[in-house]
Amino acid sequence: MSGGRTLDEAILGAYDIRGIVGETLTGADMAAIGRGFATIARRRSAADRPPLICVGRDGRLSSPDLEAHLVEGLTDAGADVLRIGVGPTPMLYFAVHERCSDGGMMVTGSHNPPAYNGVKMVLGGRPFFGPDIDELAQTAAAGSVPLGSTGKAVEADIAGAYVARLLAEAGEGSPAVAWDAGNGAAGAVLGAITDGLPGRHVLLNAAVDGTFPAHHPDPTVAENLAQLIDTVRAERCDLGIAFDGDGDRIGVVDGTGAILWGDQLVALLAREVLRERPGATVIGDVKASRVLFDEIARLGGTPLMWRTGHAPIKAKMAEIGAPLAGEMSGHIFFADRYYGFDDALYAALRLLRLIAGEGRSLAALRAELPCPVSTPEVRFPCPDERKFQVADEIGERLSAAGAPFTGIDGVRAESAAGWWLLRASNTQPMLVARCEAADDAALQRLKDDLASQLRTSGIDPPDF
Repeated sequence: MSGGRTLDEAILGAYDIRGIVGETLTGADMAAIGRGFATIARRRSAADRPPLICVGRDGRLSSPDLEAHLVEGLTDAGADVLRIGVGPTPMLYFAVHERCSDGGMMVTGSHNPPAYNGVKMVLGGRPFFGPDIDELAQTAAAGSVPLGSTGKAVEADIAGAYVARLLAEAGEGSPAVAWDAGNGAAGAVLGAITDGLPGRHVLLNAAVDGTFPAHHPDPTVAENLAQLIDTVRAERCDLGIAFDGDGDRIGVVDGTGAILWGDQLVALLAREVLRERPGATVIGDVKASRVLFDEIARLGGTPLMWRTGHAPIKAKMAEIGAPLAGEMSGHIFFADRYYGFDDALYAALRLLRLIAGEGRSLAALRAELPCPVSTPEVRFPCPDERKFQVADEIGERLSAAGAPFTGIDGVRAESAAGWWLLRASNTQPMLVARCEAADDAALQRLKDDLASQLRTSGIDPPDF
């Protein structure tokens, strides 16, 4: 039996593992995570063979060392490993499907600052999250890994097959596109993708660099899109596309430089999907605009609001057979002609295909959507032991008053004027709020209502 290792609770997120390298997350932790994951894979498998686990990594400076420790732990516990090297997280998901492996582990800090790193996981054809991560921590601490069953690790080149699969979605036309890889892992394959596309392509920050010298790799923050917007305008591009640090989240600007957020992208992408699959369910998260759900219904689809988070959305898609889903954060999931995971590169090609098929610019398509006014997503401090209670308290008061709300992930209060959302962050001691209305006056009333609810629960409201 090997010795156990207790993992820092701070790194155990709802959807993945993520910490500060050298402080809350070390090489020894990664080895323990690998041993624990392999042990669970063996425990859950009915196959009479070692589990096969694909392992990838992003371009962070700490990723090679952490990946090596992870592979050491996996093989120590009897798993065989396919090491696919540097690439975006969706390439790891693709490798799991392509190689029919039992699971996959991606060493990545996602869109977090350079000091962070972690692991995203899949096992048995579904996301590994929530109670799975609790089980992993318990297994790592127990150290109940049988010795004498060492697995083997081999390298596998999956990038060419991944790029070819993406290019199968290439549409007609000759767009001019600016692409910003943000020096993240998407840059490892972006050049090969654009080389296979028609049109003119301008690549920004395509060199993988874990220090992220150009800007922070989070395309949901407007300031991180400034370079892309300037390039789109200067180069007279039809649109610009950006990726986060590990290539599973997308950011888009049209030819005028206007930003399209995740819910707007899903509303547009649903057009092609619902033409081919009338009545199908399309999922949006609780932070998405009412415009998304109304547009899905207008297109003849069935809108479904669900919890925020890439893992619960993927699980819900698989449960109900939804062909498309998306989040405000830029995670977009296609099970229509694809595998049902969040792949920003694939979503980008589906967007180009849609634009070509519609025969109009992205700016023209965006202009067809209603344009309500809204606050940005506002995050403000609240202790971990209190954050879920606050949302529950507000939900109870709304229920007692007979006020309409959705409680699947925090509280989303609905009215004729619009809606406001309050939910607890799953990864930080924070509350998250957002409001949307038809006009500024209605928006202010919603903000005042939310602020009043927060004060009643003893929380100082944020400055929206």
